[in-house]
Amino acid sequence: MLVEERERGKQFICNKKFESTNSKMQRGTRISFSSVNSSLSSLKNCQSYINTGMDIATHVALDLVENFNDEEDVRSMENVMLEYAALDRQLNHYMRAIEETVDQIKQDKPENIPDLKSLVKEKFTALESMNSDSDLEKNEKYMYFKDQLKDMKKQFRLQSDSNDNDDIEQIDEDIAVTQSQMNFICPITQMEMKKPVRNKVCGHSYEEDAILKIIQNRKQQKKKVRCPKIGCSHDDVKGSDLVPDEALKRAIDSQNKQSWSTL
Repeated sequence: MLVEERERGKQFICNKKFESTNSKMQRGTRISFSSVNSSLSSLKNCQSYINTGMDIATHVALDLVENFNDEEDVRSMENVMLEYAALDRQLNHYMRAIEETVDQIKQDKPENIPDLKSLVKEKFTALESMNSDSDLEKNEKYMYFKDQLKDMKKQFRLQSDSNDNDDIEQIDEDIAVTQSQMNFICPITQMEMKKPVRNKVCGHSYEEDAILKIIQNRKQQKKKVRCPKIGCSHDDVKGSDLVPDEALKRAIDSQNKQSWSTL
């Protein structure tokens, strides 16, 4: 309930900023580009609210899988993510329409400033007319949500299978545990990861500090970084391609808790 109230509050703030931007555009010839830039800055703050909301939804979905495995609730969080993605797309189109309109006016240098609101609305409508559902599924945070959810469900199934099959021979259990723990080992440090990050390009994970240190060192040498995972052909690892691997971190923490409980 607290999260919902906070998100409604942020939505209200964003709507007010949209209204403020439209109000400034209605001033016709009195408008200044500095006021437009100020409005754009405010709209970009709305994007940070959207990103925060998507991060919260992702964490809630992972909690649901880890603790309850309630598919209906997980699907509801996916719908929330798609709603955020739609709002993010709309906001991006609106800002793009403003920026392109202002750039065109600066280039044409008309004697009288035209009706900015109408011009922006025209460009915005054109951009929105090209919308499709597939656009939302390409949203970067939505894609991250889906990847993390998939990994979390896989870890949940592995743990469930391990707990349900008590009649499996001990040697097979040991092999299964060993294979699972191998995924927890950083290919750089050869130690269990504490803060894993995933490479969006090749899908491999590393200890955050270790991979960032390599990237920094190679950058100073003006050389590219090859993925440290044996057998991976990706030869241009970038810091911008790394995202927190929340699902893997939860799996490692869960495995460690189970290990401590058996002592």
